Amino acid sequence: MNLAEDDQFRRAVAFRALHEADGAFVIPNPWDAGTARLLADLGYPALATTSAGLAFALGRPDAVNLVDRTETLRNAGEIAVATPLPVSGDLESGFARTPDEIAETIRLAAEAGLVGGSIEDATGEPGEPIYPLAVAVDRVAAAAEAAKALPFPFTLTARAENFGHGRRDLDDTIARLRAYAEAGADVLFAPSLPDLDAVRAVCRSVSRPVNVLAGGALGGFTVAELSDCGASRISVGSGLARLALASLVRAAREILADGRFEVLADALPYAEMNTLMSAPVSAD
Repeated sequence: MNLAEDDQFRRAVAFRALHEADGAFVIPNPWDAGTARLLADLGYPALATTSAGLAFALGRPDAVNLVDRTETLRNAGEIAVATPLPVSGDLESGFARTPDEIAETIRLAAEAGLVGGSIEDATGEPGEPIYPLAVAVDRVAAAAEAAKALPFPFTLTARAENFGHGRRDLDDTIARLRAYAEAGADVLFAPSLPDLDAVRAVCRSVSRPVNVLAGGALGGFTVAELSDCGASRISVGSGLARLALASLVRAAREILADGRFEVLADALPYAEMNTLMSAPVSAD
């Protein structure tokens, strides 16, 4: 099921406007259509997919190129049609090595119903985890050109993955983000920043809205504190997926160890879940 052109345009404009407002907004990361509906019902303004959440749901590890473009975009499309909200896709490294292939990924993401997406400079290869800067810039430029050719304002996020791969080089990370902005990225993102000082340094050094990943070293800070550092958007990555899986593991261990089922009392009631999933998807 594809989105109507006017609906996708509406979502794209709304998503772009969120980045232009004062303060940061939170964009949570569902991993399937059901979790997307739950998050939309709670009142979030937009959603973003999670590569790790999808990989774990498929029984695979993340970040080693074991989930392909077709699977990723199928999942993203199901999330996009499940709610009336704008959806941005975690497109990992674009599922490609060449700029032409990156551009095709952006076009296919738009066809799937996404109004934004991220391209990272990680390779998925342990021996060479980060693309050389010149190569990474060419990839972002190709994605930006493809995005600008679409009939709606597709919001392209460029990710500098240094800190997620043990390269704790803030200067290089900032240099990469600046280069990606020059190449046409609309939003900039450096996952796994170590502290608020690093968040401030990134936000002060670039000319585009910055996405900040909550959790990890930044898990103890509030939306207001991250916003005060200059963040425009705050995502949770695979945090909600891992939290859900942690609840499952804890409950399953308790049942196995004690032979008791009281832990299931904390589950959302069946009737409530059924009602939530039965409600029509509406833009109102």
